[in-house]
Order: sequence, then structure tokens, then C-alpha cells
Amino acid sequence: MGQKVRPTGFRVGIMEDWRSRWYANKHDFADLLVEDFKIRKFIKGKYGFAGIPKIEIERTRDAVVVLLHTARPGVIIGRKGAEIEKLQEELQTLTGRRIEIKIQEVTRPEIDAQLISEDIAEQLQKRSSFRRTIKRALEQTMDGGAKGVKVLLSGRLGGSEMSRSEGANLGSIPLSTLRAKIDYGFSEAKTAQGHIGVKVWVNQGDYLKMEGSNDAPDAQAGQVPKKPKRPRKR
Repeated sequence: MGQKVRPTGFRVGIMEDWRSRWYANKHDFADLLVEDFKIRKFIKGKYGFAGIPKIEIERTRDAVVVLLHTARPGVIIGRKGAEIEKLQEELQTLTGRRIEIKIQEVTRPEIDAQLISEDIAEQLQKRSSFRRTIKRALEQTMDGGAKGVKVLLSGRLGGSEMSRSEGANLGSIPLSTLRAKIDYGFSEAKTAQGHIGVKVWVNQGDYLKMEGSNDAPDAQAGQVPKKPKRPRKR
């Protein structure tokens, strides 16, 4: 698992939580899984410009709770909550279930891998130079406080006849270290020559250090106490 492309799958159940949190029997599982996919596709298709890196879904007996992580919460909420009510009604029509939408702001979008990949894809669609785009993305991410970043582009780069892969990285990306918080993002740039895949890995630091100083191991922990010296006999 340490050699898989997506580091999230390696950490689910250990450091990362599941993106969909519900239980169903064998008869209903496939339908609910497709429903989750439709909800995510609909939201990303309509509010892709709002910077939504992650959509979490929880199901109770009564309702479906959709947790939107967004860099621009005001766009989704709208004036006096009009936009979010509209989205809620559209999702209820789509699924036929009662929907509850919760918004959580992404406080540091500059080190969020999905948002970085979407920004790179947008630049490529505007016919920007892919090497310049990669370099700018790496520098901005490291300036934002990331420990390391890696970008990989695949496709007909620069409009060439043959598709190829090009990438670059700065800092450290320890993909096999479970305690390292590695964020992953993937987007596609729809250019005139074809689609270009954009993969981004960002090392956001250490899970254990981010939990707080209370959970950090004590500096003296694990040290064997020294035995008191016995007084010499005279």
C-alpha cells in the first residue's frame, strides 16, 4: 500500500477518516454508493469555482448530512443563505431524501493539494506554459508553510504529438510514513489538444505534532531514572 499513488488510502482508519460514513446492508449498499457519487458530482459541477477540495457524507436514519469543505463559504451560502437553501432543495430532488448541508471553511487553501491541482489545471486551460505553472505552484505552496510538495503532469504537454509525463518537487514527501500528513489532489485540464492530468502531493506536517502539545511525548519520557549514589563507608 505504501507504493500506491494516493496516500489517503494508506492512512484511512489509522490517521485519516472515511469520506463517506454510513452503514448499509448488501441490498442497499450499491445504490447508496452511487447516490454519494451523484451528490459529489453535482456539487463539484455547480460550485467548482467555490474551491471545494473535499465533500464528506454521513447518513442517519432520517437524513443525509453533507459536509462541504470550501475555501469560499460565502459563495455557497449566498445572500441571507439563499444559495445554500437552493442547493439543499436541488439535492433533495436528486436523491429523494432529506438533506442537511454543513459548511466548513478551509483555513489554509494555499497548502490544500486538491485546490492546488485545480489551480494548475485552470492555468493550463488558459494556455499558460506548463513549466512556469509548475514552478509557480511549487514556490507558492512552500511559501504557504508546506514541508514538501510534488507535482506531476501527464498528457500532450505544450501541444506535442506524443503524450508524456513531467513533474517537479520541493522539500520532503515521505509517502510511507503514516504519521506524515500527506494531502493528495487530482484534476484534469481540458485543453484543445486533449486532457492533461494534474497530480499534486503536499506534505502538511506531522499528525502527532498537530494534535497539540498535550499529546506530544514528554521530553523526559522513556529515560531510566538514575540510582542515587550510596554514601561511602569510612
